[in-house]
Amino acid sequence: MYTVVVVALPDAIAFDLATPIETFGRVRLPDGRPGYRVLVAGHEPSVQAGPLRLQVDEGLDALERADLVVVPGRNDPLRPSPPEVVAALQAAAARGTRIASICVGAFTLAEAGLLDGRDATTHWRAADAFAERHPAVRLDPDVLYTDNGDVLTSAGAASGLDLCLHIVERDYGTAVAADAARLAVAPLHRPGGQAQYIVRNRPAAAPSPLAPVFSWIESNAYRDLTLSEVAQAAGMSTRTLSRRFAQETGQSPMQWVAGVRLRHAQELLESTDHTIDRIAAQTGFPSTSNFRAQFGQVVGVTPGAYRAVFRGAPAEGRRGA
Repeated sequence: MYTVVVVALPDAIAFDLATPIETFGRVRLPDGRPGYRVLVAGHEPSVQAGPLRLQVDEGLDALERADLVVVPGRNDPLRPSPPEVVAALQAAAARGTRIASICVGAFTLAEAGLLDGRDATTHWRAADAFAERHPAVRLDPDVLYTDNGDVLTSAGAASGLDLCLHIVERDYGTAVAADAARLAVAPLHRPGGQAQYIVRNRPAAAPSPLAPVFSWIESNAYRDLTLSEVAQAAGMSTRTLSRRFAQETGQSPMQWVAGVRLRHAQELLESTDHTIDRIAAQTGFPSTSNFRAQFGQVVGVTPGAYRAVFRGAPAEGRRGA
């Protein structure tokens, strides 16, 4: 039996805290024995987790008995982690203990120096802040989870369940993991990655000198645009426009246009029954094959698979509706 210690941080996201507790705590081996012993540890006897205040039975010394330590995300991931927690994680890593993070819990692992030079992911909305704060980490915001062997990270929310099931499969094989997935009413392996959940190239709410051209692209992305047309609409030379886009968005103007088209296509896949051919034409892609190729490359799944996940069956076709 493996011992899992879930670290209860102040301001923990309750969902992130509960996911490993419930997933590992319900794993059963073929002979009926539990696969994991789950403990919850913290540096204080109680923690606030959103609207909940939780009692914590174990101190941080529980990490010394752990085979796996799981660090949930916090509502404010930029808030410094308690020094005692950072030190306990560093000591656990030095002992060779596996350590995993859920969602923005990756910030705590990075703060402890456990992700430098390693692959990692986190919630896509926090990816820019993470990359800026921890440039030594190889961040991939498009995947559901990463596995470096002894250090693992997951993307946002439900990706924590994906990671936990992956760990069960590593520890006990596919049959036990599949049983845990059935118990959670979840797929053992979800198609695609976090890329399909990212909202792309939406103009920021803060004032921007590029706001007028952002709005113009929103209204004209369906057209066969050229860089010169976009620059003309912005009242700039193509060189100036490209420089300002690179500074503000990290993209070229035409990369931004492509991202807007993909977002518009995702919205149509979610909200209409239009054919893939029609959506490709409506959103400005030169051909259906070009649309499928770009969509698959960026989003990570086909347009049809995306629609199946995000549109689903009509309400009258769902059992229990």
